[in-house]
Amino acid sequence: MSHRALFDLPPDRTYLNCAYLAPQLRSVTAAGIEAVGLKAHPWKVGVDDFFAHSERLRGLFARIVGGDADGVALIPAVSYGVGIAAANLPVARGQRILLLAEQFPSNVYPWRERARDVGATVEHVARGANGWTARILDAIDDDVAVVAIPNCHWTDGSLVDLVAVGAACRDAGAALVVDGTQSVGAHPFDVAAVQPDFVIAAGYKWLLGPYSLGYLWCAPQWRDGRPLEHNWLNRDASEDFAGLVRYRDAYQAGARRYDVGERSNFALVPMALAALEQLLEWGVERIAAHCAGVTAEIAAQAEARGWRALPADQRVAHMTGVRVPGGLPAGLVGALAERKVHVSVRGDSIRVAPHLYNDVDDVAALCTALDALV
Repeated sequence: MSHRALFDLPPDRTYLNCAYLAPQLRSVTAAGIEAVGLKAHPWKVGVDDFFAHSERLRGLFARIVGGDADGVALIPAVSYGVGIAAANLPVARGQRILLLAEQFPSNVYPWRERARDVGATVEHVARGANGWTARILDAIDDDVAVVAIPNCHWTDGSLVDLVAVGAACRDAGAALVVDGTQSVGAHPFDVAAVQPDFVIAAGYKWLLGPYSLGYLWCAPQWRDGRPLEHNWLNRDASEDFAGLVRYRDAYQAGARRYDVGERSNFALVPMALAALEQLLEWGVERIAAHCAGVTAEIAAQAEARGWRALPADQRVAHMTGVRVPGGLPAGLVGALAERKVHVSVRGDSIRVAPHLYNDVDDVAALCTALDALV
């Protein structure tokens, strides 16, 4: 069943690009409009508004990843969360930091800086004939300090078995940092099974929230680390506004010390709450199951045309890459957009990323447009 009516999507628009930017739920838009109106009457914003909504949001994200609210920090971007991980995980001279080849740069640049600072090496693991996992496992040894990878590659949804990688990291004494931006919210994830050190996710893609609000979950052993910034909200007893000049070195409990300044954002937090509430009502497993049907139809149509799509067992259910022998024509994305069909080109593949608002009719519209262009 399509849930298109819950989104502000025109009936003649085929949007298969959630991996780029999620369309907005009507409930999220309504929450944002109400929140902006509240700021127009600041006398209605109480002390509790600086804390209660953020705490609720922490709890919702914790449920999505199977973690605890004390492990969740509210951050503005993946790079911020990766920066926290890079600043707190031990990396020694001569050690290696493992990434995927052509990994998204937010989970690359902080590690390059960390490696330069301490004399470590950043190594990009190449994709193997059967995907990523075997190559990653082969690269993990006692010289590896950190494995910082996504659950799936951002260009085509190709899957990494994080449970297997997590076990290998623990055996080698390496830390595991997961960028869940292209998976959390649409692909089942459980911190108890993976046992990562850090999980980071932007909120504006598969978590259906606003831009500039994301999430970090960290394991208990990293909750007494050093934050990137030193703001007043993450300090102990910051709820006591009258006592803020009694400066405190102690932080609020758990990962709250890593919160970005002004994390109470009175416009974005209500929007993010509405988004995560809807996700939890649907259930991540249900989203994945629906998307699996759509991407399976995309793969079938691609193969019928002599194109290549990743096998279902090598990718997540909610995203696939379609590759065309001979390559893609220049300007393909723009030409599709003129036909009111929206996907992305990443690397050498057409990245197709459906959600609950898509069905097989959208696949037909995409294929009709591609037939005229490829």
